[in-house]
Amino acid sequence: MQVDPSVLAEGVNMMWVLVVTFLIFFMHAGFAMLEAGQVRSKNVANQLTKNLLTWAVGVVMFFFVGAAISTIVGAITSGGSFTLADAYAGTIGGDSTAWVDWLFGAVFAMTAATIVSGAVAGRAKLRAYVTYTVALAAVIYPVVTGLTWAGGYLSVLGFHDFAGGMIVHAVGGIAGLTAAWILGPRMDRYNADGTVNVIPGHSMTFAVLGTLVLAFGWYGFNVGTAATVFTAEGGELALGAFEYVGRVALATTLGMAFGAIGAGAISLGLTGKVDTLYVANGLLAGLVAVTGIADIVTWWGAALVAFIAGVQLPLVFRFVERTLKIDDVCAVFPVHGSAGIIGMLAIPFVAIPGEAPSVFAQVAGVVVITAWTVGATALIWGALKALGQARVTPGHERDGLDVSEHGVDTYPEFGGPDVATDGGPEIVRTDGGVSDSGIKMITAIIRPDRLGDVKRELANVGAPSLTVTNVSGRGSQPAKKGQWRGEEYTVDLHQKVKVECVIADIPIDEVVDAIREGANTGEPGDGKIFVMPVEDALQVRTGNRGPDAV
Repeated sequence: MQVDPSVLAEGVNMMWVLVVTFLIFFMHAGFAMLEAGQVRSKNVANQLTKNLLTWAVGVVMFFFVGAAISTIVGAITSGGSFTLADAYAGTIGGDSTAWVDWLFGAVFAMTAATIVSGAVAGRAKLRAYVTYTVALAAVIYPVVTGLTWAGGYLSVLGFHDFAGGMIVHAVGGIAGLTAAWILGPRMDRYNADGTVNVIPGHSMTFAVLGTLVLAFGWYGFNVGTAATVFTAEGGELALGAFEYVGRVALATTLGMAFGAIGAGAISLGLTGKVDTLYVANGLLAGLVAVTGIADIVTWWGAALVAFIAGVQLPLVFRFVERTLKIDDVCAVFPVHGSAGIIGMLAIPFVAIPGEAPSVFAQVAGVVVITAWTVGATALIWGALKALGQARVTPGHERDGLDVSEHGVDTYPEFGGPDVATDGGPEIVRTDGGVSDSGIKMITAIIRPDRLGDVKRELANVGAPSLTVTNVSGRGSQPAKKGQWRGEEYTVDLHQKVKVECVIADIPIDEVVDAIREGANTGEPGDGKIFVMPVEDALQVRTGNRGPDAV
């Protein structure tokens, strides 16, 4: 049976590109977890929504506008010409092969877009972020790819970026830093004297899980860019980009390893401890640093560049935080921005013999892409800020963007009026009657995790009616020392629950004993119980007063 080698090569290549495209798409799950873990619990749903909308809105804009802009910029800046049919040949006027190529480009574009969300977390309006995502997917990123991968000016100059260390990651990191600068820091991030307050994220588990998901997807990002498995030459099959795919896979693996080692080492030197988040961020910084150079870098060059990218991470983050006073919540600039630039500038010195691009071409590429990204991003976020549409109100920021922007509670620990998540009585009776001791209010400050036990104990003594409030306070429980991204902070206000119970016909001692039984763990910080007389009570619906109102 005769087999056309060109058909076989095209089929295998398309299948390979689709597989790695799906793998790159899965990186959005990693970004979602990484960013959600680094923000406060009150902003998690907002961050997840931004990640979802980045793909939904961004991919539509890249299909209808962005891909065409990239083609047009590539033609104009290389001295060529174009028609609208040429510009839309890969999208609206495309065929199966063209659409596969477009989708491969789209997942790269969406990666650049989603990086920005981590820098502006906790204070940007959703509409502002979506507006910027539209601009980035339609114009900002496509102009960069037009200058480079689409054959534009920087490509003619000899600028080398294999899989997007500068074009994708540094663009996202630089855009995120610029947007964070325009927006200003989160409330309480800096004191009046300029000193920094640490604002820890809510889940190290999510952050590390997201890091590992991203690292897994990164093999699609880098190895997948070696997109041609076979070529058909003279009627015979030959390896295409797979001739050097082993080098790419090795550089990617060494990149993540040495990036994590570099960040962990400098963290140990700075703080005396190996900071978990710095190790995670360093792993990603190492990957970013080798992304643009993985096809032509020596094995030792990949290790060295990644190690440097890991080492610079804590230093650049501190510089951004303390000197520039920019609140980059998820450290997107040191992870994606400066790490990507390091790889671009290092490749002339660590490339395999005969493959190194010129230093001038690499410097020119970094300067042009940085200038364009900063200028376009500052223009858009500056305009949104001038219109009062960039940032949520102080009240909404205090309450959290989950509630103010989406009306949801990501972690409804205590449930709503119709939700009982931690037990309680099935039948709630009305108190009332007369006690020799009169009406009393019992207030208890307890550990949050003991609320369910307290509710059950109160129900057992016939006192199911209560009011519960989330509070924080300081008592005999000792203060705790914490560390977030290498910086130590003190926690002396502990999260507690205040339970209030007004009774009129139940013995006081029984209620107090019930609360103590449910709240007691035997450790400092179990809380206190206070008993206070109530002078009068009024039931709003009936107008009853005194014990009958209770």
